[in-house]
Amino acid sequence: MQATTPGSPSAARPESDGASRKGPFALHSVFWRRLARFGAAHMPEWWMHYSPPLFGLAAAIAVPRARKAVAANLERIRGPETPAQDALEIAKTFTTYASCLSEVLSYGSKNAKTPDLVLQGKHHMTEALAERKGVIVVTAHTAGWDVAGPVLRLDHKVDLVLVMAREFDNDARRLQDYARAATGLSFVHVGDDPMASLPLLRHLRRGAVVAIQIDRAPPSMRGRDVRLFGRSARVPEGPLRLAQMTGAPIVPMFCARLGFRRYLTEAMPPLRVPRDASEDTLNATAQRMTDAMADFLRCHPTHWFHFGGD
Repeated sequence: MQATTPGSPSAARPESDGASRKGPFALHSVFWRRLARFGAAHMPEWWMHYSPPLFGLAAAIAVPRARKAVAANLERIRGPETPAQDALEIAKTFTTYASCLSEVLSYGSKNAKTPDLVLQGKHHMTEALAERKGVIVVTAHTAGWDVAGPVLRLDHKVDLVLVMAREFDNDARRLQDYARAATGLSFVHVGDDPMASLPLLRHLRRGAVVAIQIDRAPPSMRGRDVRLFGRSARVPEGPLRLAQMTGAPIVPMFCARLGFRRYLTEAMPPLRVPRDASEDTLNATAQRMTDAMADFLRCHPTHWFHFGGD
């Protein structure tokens, strides 16, 4: 299923350099998606296993803006490191991204296979679902949601709706949407204001899980000021308002890639927002969501696909 609405719980990168992200070799361009799709769908499985890291390294070389953004993210998470360690972790970020992309783009082809998923903190999700108000999962642009999401949906026997920002390259979006649809994963593409997305309310009220990425909040989106790795940051306000309106608990949940078609998903204790929540309560909950994300990223720094002005 695909629903396209106005609104946005996730968006990202600096607004001022949009043109730089639209070139044919931009990291999110259709060029890289078509290349990954061809290998994932038509080549032997060994090609899927071993070739994506090579293409990830090629992307790191071809897109210096994204490479610099990754280097800045890594330093922000774990502090300065030696040039050798920086180079190693930058390379690992790009190779992990390429491997994840290849594995999701294999869906709908002869190479499609369900990945193995290790779910930590499953009882937190079970507790939240038991309230029968739907669940809001707050997550980030980390490894594996496109492939781990369908497994999670089957494991908990609930509909999972992944909320995603509209991409700059429509051809790239359509190519990846085809593969996502083949997984049975529901997804909503949104724009600038998550509260304009009435379908999200309907999904929650029928008991679905709505997953929203909180690591990107552009100036045009309503957000909350927080601290992330000791610096000022903003997270989207949408998850908080949805929780306030519906009573749905918020479960921070993040993914990492463990190996070829092997993923880890970690669920954390539910957060709740009362209908009469004060501004202080909303701000405190926003910070707790952010702290949960920071804890996960400290453990998996090379799995944060926040490529800045790529």
